[in-house]
Amino acid sequence: MRALLVVNPVATTTSARTRDVLTHALASDLKLDVAATEYRGHARRLARQAAEAGTDLVIALGGDGTVNEVVNGLLHEGPDQDGSLPRLAVVPGGSTNVFARALGLPNDAVEATGALLDALHEGSERAIGLGLASGTPGTRDAEVPRRWFTFCAGYGFDAGVVGRVEGQRERGKRSTHALYVRQAMRHFLGDRQRTQGSISLTRPGAEPVDGLVLSIVCNTAPWTFLGNRPVYAAPRASFDTALDVLGLSRLSSAAITRYGAQLLRSSPERGPHGRHVVALHDEPEFTLQSQVPLPFQLDGDHLGLRNSVSFTGVRRALRVIV
Repeated sequence: MRALLVVNPVATTTSARTRDVLTHALASDLKLDVAATEYRGHARRLARQAAEAGTDLVIALGGDGTVNEVVNGLLHEGPDQDGSLPRLAVVPGGSTNVFARALGLPNDAVEATGALLDALHEGSERAIGLGLASGTPGTRDAEVPRRWFTFCAGYGFDAGVVGRVEGQRERGKRSTHALYVRQAMRHFLGDRQRTQGSISLTRPGAEPVDGLVLSIVCNTAPWTFLGNRPVYAAPRASFDTALDVLGLSRLSSAAITRYGAQLLRSSPERGPHGRHVVALHDEPEFTLQSQVPLPFQLDGDHLGLRNSVSFTGVRRALRVIV
């Protein structure tokens, strides 16, 4: 099997020696080419070239950002409806690795490589659904390029937190859960929109939902992890359905304490709930929009400010080795 290993050399939790060991292990079973990313967007370009060259398998060794880029490169021409695209495999190397863990893979890179080799020997794979975010026709964001996401998107408050964390990382801070918590509190204290939200959610055949402060779109569950603890914003979200949405219409001090505690106690059976919570399940298409430009993120990657984003849940978009 012809395979390309896309390596993020600055991945948070893997050393150069570990990456060398993993590469040799994979090369023993595959006709393997290895490419290290050199800049933001490089993994996307490498994966697209692999798809165009007829490569059988593309393996992403890195965090969720690397995986997202590889997926977007593979799906440059659209979803894998006829089985002609390379399969995707993931070896986690980031700080959280939500996508890999949601697939049931070990969070340790060496163990995940062993699981991947076992799955290849057994021919074990899974077709998964993905989310697609695109510009909304008739708006100032209409021409924004579409982008696939594997596990979540955020518009509003949580995307603002992601943007703050990225800013800290650019200053040399290490990505940790404590960093996210600190930036969440600072963003909360400085966010003027948190008590009266400007986000509206519209979908075909339903009344609009207005006044949201926070909107999280989930393609799977859990939404994220705090260490080894899974956090469920939308417990029913699945790679086998369309998209789920969690919206909050209020983020006062009391509300953020209540909903934060609910997230920490969340489970596959129950997520955040209450009169300021909007929870939607298995939604094939909808739009989030705001008169005020708001932060937007996909798979933990901050993409700047948007006035509007349209979402589509695409079933069986890509085949993954698991």
